[in-house]
This record gives sequence, structure tokens and C-alpha cells, in this order.
Amino acid sequence: MGRRRTMNSIYLVLDMQNDLVHADGANGKTALGEQVAGRGVVENTARAIAGARAAGVPVAFVRVGFSENYEECPAGSPLFSGAPKAGLFRLGTWGTEIHPGLGMRPEDPLITKHRVSPFYATTLEPLLSARRIGRIYCSGVSTQAVVQAAVRDGHDRDFEMIVVEDGCAAASLEEHRNSLQSLARFCRVETLESVLKQFGSPPA
Repeated sequence: MGRRRTMNSIYLVLDMQNDLVHADGANGKTALGEQVAGRGVVENTARAIAGARAAGVPVAFVRVGFSENYEECPAGSPLFSGAPKAGLFRLGTWGTEIHPGLGMRPEDPLITKHRVSPFYATTLEPLLSARRIGRIYCSGVSTQAVVQAAVRDGHDRDFEMIVVEDGCAAASLEEHRNSLQSLARFCRVETLESVLKQFGSPPA
């Protein structure tokens, strides 16, 4: 199916929500929060978004979220099972809003997921099909979770996957680098400056 797709592009911003990346969010003082701040992930993502918009590349946002009663939350998951007690990822709260520094617009698609992959049981694939997307630029937090899942699932659905490395972070730089190394067979890993050039935007 991949060869039949046109090469329209989209930029997917993955899990850049307040609970995960805002300095005042639940992870703001954790190792992940330190990496997000130290690597300038929010600022880099904002630049990538601006470059995509200037080039006419649509921008879509992905977030993880659960209903108020957490009925979709898997109780046996090491990753998500603690969310109800901690009040994390509850839809309708500040924590599941996209970081305000990214300038999300009302017309930008927002895909809500209940698992790690943005493709699993979401509206993402119909959106991509309707727009005849063939190439997906993506970045987000964390590298070893949603970025890994997006790239692998996108690859297996015949999309050309490009990761904006500067827009990703994990709990440690080592984990971030190891995750990207493991993805090398499934995508292209690009710097922000390289992607901005592809978008036709001059590096700032």
C-alpha cells in the first residue's frame, strides 16, 4: 500500500502534554522533566511546528488520556496502572492539555489514545488516510515509549517515518540515545535544523 500513497507529509507531536512536559506538571521535577528542560524539547518542538506551518505541512497532536473514572486504564500495566491514584492523564484536566508553548490551534487535529501507540484504537489512521499522508515527521516524550511505538507502528503501515531528534527526550540521555539507535532500521533520525531545511525554513 505504501507505494500507492502520495508523499503528503504531516508532523505528529507526541504526548507533549502538561502532565509530562510542563515545568509545573507531574513530571516537571523528575528525571524526565530535567531532560525535557535541559534539551529544550518544548522550544525545539515549537520551532519545528512553526517550520511545518510555514511550509504548509499540517500539524497534529497526540495525547494520552483516560475518562474521569479511568475505565480505559489497564490495571495490570506497569506504565499506566498508577495513573488513577496519582490523578494523571485524566481528560478534562490541565494535565492532559497540550503544553501552551506549542501554540496548538483549534483546527489542529488532536488524537487521544489510551495506550502507548498513537495508532492503537484511535482516529489517527483514518485521519492519515483521508489526507493521503505518506510521510510522517514526529517527535515527543518519551523517546522509548510513544516515539518508539509511533515509528514501529507507522513503519509497519507503510509510512515513511522521520524522527525530529531534538524534539524528543527520555528519563536519561543514555535511554534516549539507545532508543533512537534501536529505531534506525525503521525511520530516519534527523536534527531540527535538517528538518527545517526540508520544510524550507531557514534555521534560527
